[in-house]
Amino acid sequence: MSADLTGFDASTIPEQQEFTALPEGQYVMIATGSEWKVTKAGTGQYLQFVFEVLDGPFKGRKVWARLNLQNPNQTAVDIAQRELAAFCRAVGVIKPANSAELHNKPFMATIGIEVDDRKRESNSVKKYEAVGGVAQAPAFAPAASAPQAAPKPAGAVSPPWKK
Repeated sequence: MSADLTGFDASTIPEQQEFTALPEGQYVMIATGSEWKVTKAGTGQYLQFVFEVLDGPFKGRKVWARLNLQNPNQTAVDIAQRELAAFCRAVGVIKPANSAELHNKPFMATIGIEVDDRKRESNSVKKYEAVGGVAQAPAFAPAASAPQAAPKPAGAVSPPWKK
């Protein structure tokens, strides 16, 4: 049995990239997606976020965070709640009703590397901070209280999160 590949042209597709872990360090990121997933054991659910690097040589690279918010292990839930709270504070959304409210808001992530028992490296977020060390104003804050952006030099391009 075979699959019909009529119309596929490998010469029009970029080369496959090696997916290595990001180097440890700090990155400005945004959440581009989130969804609930069932744990491997089937006894709970975790909230998975997809984070994307916004600038620098690793622009566009992604990191996943899995928060065990529904789990029979209360310690796992406590750790996940602390991580979610840190992320919420970093993006200035203290009481989100939906994980989508945390998307497309820049934050500073301290990224670490973890190695599994098969010697494969992956990234994890070790710390969440507001960009510039100042939490973003909540969406309901009056415009007068929001900090004013510095004027952009001629020809400057707005970062994607400022659209």
